[in-house]
Amino acid sequence: MDDYMFTTNVARCRNVTEHTSYLEMISYSDSSLNSIEEHPLTPDEFENFLNRRGAFAPPELPEGVAQIACVRLILQLNAKHPDTFAPNVLKIVNRKSDVRKKGLTRGWELTLSHDIKNGITTGYAKGTPSSDMVESIQHLKACILQIGHPMLLPAIIFSHDISFKTDLKQREARDWLRKLEHAVSMRSEIEEKEGYVREGVIDLDAINRDLVECHSQVLWKRPKAYLQILSQLEKAMKMFDERLPEERKDASMRALQASMLARFDFYRVKLQGIESYAYTTLQRLDIQRSALYNIIAQKESKLNFQMAKEQRQLAHAAKRDSSTMKTISLLSAIFFPGAYLASVFSMTFFNFQNDGTPAVSESFWLYWAVTIPCTMIIVGWWYIWEKKRERRYNLEDIDLERGSDDMEKEIMATMRKRTMSKASTWDKQNPPMVGDHGNGHVHVHAISEKVHGLGEKLGKKME
Repeated sequence: MDDYMFTTNVARCRNVTEHTSYLEMISYSDSSLNSIEEHPLTPDEFENFLNRRGAFAPPELPEGVAQIACVRLILQLNAKHPDTFAPNVLKIVNRKSDVRKKGLTRGWELTLSHDIKNGITTGYAKGTPSSDMVESIQHLKACILQIGHPMLLPAIIFSHDISFKTDLKQREARDWLRKLEHAVSMRSEIEEKEGYVREGVIDLDAINRDLVECHSQVLWKRPKAYLQILSQLEKAMKMFDERLPEERKDASMRALQASMLARFDFYRVKLQGIESYAYTTLQRLDIQRSALYNIIAQKESKLNFQMAKEQRQLAHAAKRDSSTMKTISLLSAIFFPGAYLASVFSMTFFNFQNDGTPAVSESFWLYWAVTIPCTMIIVGWWYIWEKKRERRYNLEDIDLERGSDDMEKEIMATMRKRTMSKASTWDKQNPPMVGDHGNGHVHVHAISEKVHGLGEKLGKKME
């Protein structure tokens, strides 16, 4: 079953080519003979390196000199293929420390095997330029006297992975959060160079974007995951100590074991502190996000209220114009044709007698002399009346706007009545209790009745 599953999984994967090298570190009882070899490894020499044949055969040692420990690694450092850690690419470790960014896979992987009797550690290490594998291998080379411990390289990689950069990133996130708090609460400490104030106006879009980015930065290298890795490292350390032969339990090995365990204890305390620090930062981020959403909701509500008020004014103006036009059209349709025709044809300026030809009287100018002033007087009276009506409508608009503002203020005052009725929201000696405020449903019902009553008052004013 295992062979079938292995063959199936390998068949669905493809392989990518990376530059491969080998690292061989040997520690002897005579430290002057210690050797470190790192060279490129070609495919035709791969089997020879694994089986220590040919150029990789163990060297002949002088009499009285013995090999103490050895590390033999196959390295693929600075892997550059874009899909080197992609899911369907052949790899040694199924789930690695990897991530894809800007179309490139990033991360590292490590697998080790230790011959506990002879102190030989063999393995495979691979990493992209963004990882700390190059620095970790350099660190390993500097610790050739301690390579007998199989957990040395994992401890080095773990140390580099949770270096001071993790703590520094959390501190930068906390400083960023403090600036966001100043912007959301509109404190005096906010500066325009921070990008949240433009021409005296708070940029809510920039604040919302930075809140999301700050949240992701806090979650970067979450300490909880590293604490789980640390527990597994300590488990492997304990297993190694239990199975280590007595002939290898010398003073240096015991000191190295104690030193690494002490370092892991230090890392645990450090990670717990960072976890607590990050948890507080996340809680503060949630508070600022809620406050920002409340601010946006209030602004949207105020904008909707303003739009409703303007639409109401437009509706009243359209209604007034419609009434005026209807009145004028009705009067014109009823009186103008008949009055005009009757007045013209009933005048004595025209002669329609059967025995005479039609003629215009010499006094026809009197008609225009009387009609034009009369028309001007009527039009002037209508103009004055229309102006008075416009002033009255303007006063009604002002009353309507004042009524809308008063209604908004009364609604907000009613909703904030509990907080405004106290000197402070929180009293250390007499903290607020739920029972002190009565039933919340009754309070909401009272607010809705208040709003309904204010709406009726405003409607009467508009009428």
